[in-house]
Amino acid sequence: MRWQSAEDTIPSLFMTEKVSLITRMKSVFRASDEEAPEVAAPATLMETLADTIGATPQVDDVVEGTITAIGRSAVYIDLVPFGTGIIYGREFMNARDVLRKASVGDVISAKVVAIGEHEDGYIELSLKEARQALIWTEAERLVKEGSVLSLEVKDANKGGLILEWQGITGFLPASQLSHEHYPRVQDGDKEKIFSELKHLAGQFISVVAITADAKEQKLIFSEKRTKKGDAAVRTGTYAVGDVHTGEVTGVVDFGIFVKLEEGIEGLVHISEIDWGLVDDTRSRYKVGDVIRVKVIDVKNNKISLSIKQLQQNPWTLVAAKYKKGDKVSGVVIKHNTHGALVSIEEGIAGLVHVSEFASEEALRAALPLGASAQFEITLFVPKEHRMTLAFTPTTK
Repeated sequence: MRWQSAEDTIPSLFMTEKVSLITRMKSVFRASDEEAPEVAAPATLMETLADTIGATPQVDDVVEGTITAIGRSAVYIDLVPFGTGIIYGREFMNARDVLRKASVGDVISAKVVAIGEHEDGYIELSLKEARQALIWTEAERLVKEGSVLSLEVKDANKGGLILEWQGITGFLPASQLSHEHYPRVQDGDKEKIFSELKHLAGQFISVVAITADAKEQKLIFSEKRTKKGDAAVRTGTYAVGDVHTGEVTGVVDFGIFVKLEEGIEGLVHISEIDWGLVDDTRSRYKVGDVIRVKVIDVKNNKISLSIKQLQQNPWTLVAAKYKKGDKVSGVVIKHNTHGALVSIEEGIAGLVHVSEFASEEALRAALPLGASAQFEITLFVPKEHRMTLAFTPTTK
């Protein structure tokens, strides 16, 4: 880059502006003479000249001009016919990396930061702010067009993911994640969600910009919307009662996720895995297992699946087998706040209520997990899958 003395060049700047302005005025006069033999009134000429020149730039406008001089602490830009622009002081320091590659004659864009404040009458410009303004304009275009971007996850917080685009920090809320990346945490625990989100750091994901606000410096992305339209069409092809083969893509406390096709995933809730009690989903399935599932609900582009409904309902088989007052044998399989759950046979369990005992501790002492005992059926409603039992301890 060849550096020039600003002092040597400035006079020529004004001469350039003067010549350019005179040339434009001559063309206006010439056009006026050709179109109308009569001499136009001065006011009309001034209006025509103003129309030719265009509106005077205002603060925050992005303007374009030619570099006419590069000094040690300032760059001068020809903004014909409005005057000379200057990048100096802090703005010069902020843009020094870009300006090192600049040369006299280069055309650059800059943002107007002040008019009429410089002691020599220059229009004060900012290269850095111009770049930011152009980037935000581009971001607004991305929002309108819905362009899909592939961005790296820089970090995460309890609300979502931190991304970066063109030097601007953006945010992807957890609610805007796809099924593939959404934190599968049943109780909504923020610490657990944060832990799941942290695993995505360093990965590249496809997103669209949904909000671009330059004033608020807010850039919001969505991963879900990159697939929403397509997913909506495809989930519409799944109907309640359909049976499909899918691949297990996730195993969590509250169920398993099954991929039915690329981009389409359904959930088998823990209550839909088996007619019997399922305490640990991970002991039954692992990622990569191929299983058959039945569609039991399709709502809001979400598909609910069942495994147990592909098997015969055991409650229908025992409807005529048991009745209220029958004495039965059973095994204690679970304790909860209501009492003890007792399995009578595969898929059929009844509840011994805690109210039959002095306390919860007394119930657990009398009916420990795995214990076999005798019970009396006090309620049996097979259509509702309900059975209650009374503990009948054996007498010695």
